[in-house]
Amino acid sequence: MVGSSNIIEIRNLSKIYGDGVEVRALDDVNVDIRKGEFLSIIGPSGSGKSTLLHMVGILDTPSSGTITIDGRVVTDMSEKERSKTRNEMLGFIFQYHHLMPDFSALENVMIPLLISGMSRSKAKADASKLLEEVGLGDRMDHRPNQLSGGQAQRVAIARALVNHPSIVIGDEPTGNLDSKSSDMIYELLRKLNHDRQQTFILVTHDDQMAKKTDRIIRIIDGKIANDE
Repeated sequence: MVGSSNIIEIRNLSKIYGDGVEVRALDDVNVDIRKGEFLSIIGPSGSGKSTLLHMVGILDTPSSGTITIDGRVVTDMSEKERSKTRNEMLGFIFQYHHLMPDFSALENVMIPLLISGMSRSKAKADASKLLEEVGLGDRMDHRPNQLSGGQAQRVAIARALVNHPSIVIGDEPTGNLDSKSSDMIYELLRKLNHDRQQTFILVTHDDQMAKKTDRIIRIIDGKIANDE
């Protein structure tokens, strides 16, 4: 569901790599993203979409320009402030679920809560509730190698959402799944976006997946080629 105000404002953002031979991964990008929006960023390999994802996720710094998240200019922050903002406001879902193999689904989802200082009993209750919400109430005690690819990705989604981030960033979240599992994950993300009013930004090379989102930002050669 689209809100009325911007949660992310990107102004004149550029990222330049290289010593001698200059490569502009991003070239003067300007984008506004509204609260509660469900959008995709799409483009060919090397287009700059992953670089933009890393900038929005406060995982890298630009060569020039600013990113404002919820009224805060994150490009001016110290690394400590950036880390705090990232932990408080952002959730990440990757193509490969990156679950801890020796921990159960429940324990994997509890980890961010325990790191934030929550008591073990409260973390267990919150993680259990979210695993129920993503349809894994009967798989909480299973380890990643006992889960299907789609189930493991649902655990990763629960882990990304358990701290109630304002913004959820998906980096090819269905790229490692078959078409049936991919469709199920998409429907789950859409439902969570609707129910939780969180902003979802999905980076993908899959046109079919992108067409299901409310808005498509297409990047080519580090520039916004289309915003529809």
